[in-house]
Amino acid sequence: MTPVLPVDSFIDEIRGALDTHRAAVLTAAPGAGKTTRVPPALIDRGRVLLLQPRRVAARAMASRIADERGWTLGREVGWHIRFDRRFSDETQLLVVTEGILTAYLQRDPLLSDVTTVVVDEFHERSVQADLGLAMARQAWLARPDLRILVMSATLDAAPVAAFLGRAPVISVPGSLFPLQIEYAPGQSVADAVRAVVPQTAGHVLCFLPGVREIREAHAACAEVGRTQDVEVVDLHRSLTAREQDAALSDAGGRRRVILATNIAETSLTVPGVSTVIDSGLHRVARYNAERAVDALVTERITQDSADQRAGRAARLGPGLAVRLWDARDRLRPHREAEIHRVDLSGVLLAIAEWGATAEDFDWFDRPGADRIAVAVTLLEQLGALAGGKVTPLGSQMQALPLSPR
Repeated sequence: MTPVLPVDSFIDEIRGALDTHRAAVLTAAPGAGKTTRVPPALIDRGRVLLLQPRRVAARAMASRIADERGWTLGREVGWHIRFDRRFSDETQLLVVTEGILTAYLQRDPLLSDVTTVVVDEFHERSVQADLGLAMARQAWLARPDLRILVMSATLDAAPVAAFLGRAPVISVPGSLFPLQIEYAPGQSVADAVRAVVPQTAGHVLCFLPGVREIREAHAACAEVGRTQDVEVVDLHRSLTAREQDAALSDAGGRRRVILATNIAETSLTVPGVSTVIDSGLHRVARYNAERAVDALVTERITQDSADQRAGRAARLGPGLAVRLWDARDRLRPHREAEIHRVDLSGVLLAIAEWGATAEDFDWFDRPGADRIAVAVTLLEQLGALAGGKVTPLGSQMQALPLSPR
């Protein structure tokens, strides 16, 4: 039997807001069920396009919705992600990743075969989500039957609501069970795993900044796996789709320690987790002016990220979150929008291919003029832009999921 989730009692209010204003902003605490329950409830008006930031989350959400609704993957619900698609003309709910949404809007700026666009996890503020929302808004202004719903767990909703014509904001509480938070400054992830496994039940989800740290922790946790009959598995975007799905599947009753990047921070539900161990670190892309490319930098996470990670432990019952930093440390409250820290050449090329320029594009969050100028200069040097227009070479470059450089 499908469990009742907090968002279920808000479905009529969400539908009403979209019927009246054609746009709405939904903030829902972790565990409220927004991703699996809201988009399927909106297909009565036509095809729904659900934007998910990560490929593993797109597949997982489509599969879970199919299970809950008794739908068939590839028929009523499906996905379209880079290098993989599973949908048909019958698909009513299509889960797509960010680059795919941009490509759809470039081919058909009005999104003619879509009735509702749902932008999920907008608080992550990826540059492609900002771009997709701004482009979708132009279709929304031109089409009186198109609807936009922006969803997030942690978000300052006011700017998004204003961008969508003062759209109504709907807030849904979560269903978190009691959560105990402990601090263990200086302790390694492996040491924390050794400490919590004998004292807790359920799976242990560990957040690390990258693949190298995951591999090191995996080797260090091997002894715990042998002595405590615990399976140690990895979860990051470099794995194959089959390996990612295996890490998210039911372990068949065997206890697991899952070593993950922030891929598991939002959207994904890793079943059976009752303990979270948080390194407090993640990797973000930042523009390196000397090399004119983005570089991955390891940084402290923000408070909203820490709260998201801790919340993974208390979705099914009482949980424990162990933070590997000092309780006196003060984290920045919110993450920085990607558009203010990464190379903009790919974004500007996508905008030009769509038919606009950086100056006349209606940005949700406009980047600085100096950073736009640097990106335009680079595109001109690469031969992708000439006189503000996309060249044939630029169109070929735009078709590839790569940085222009």
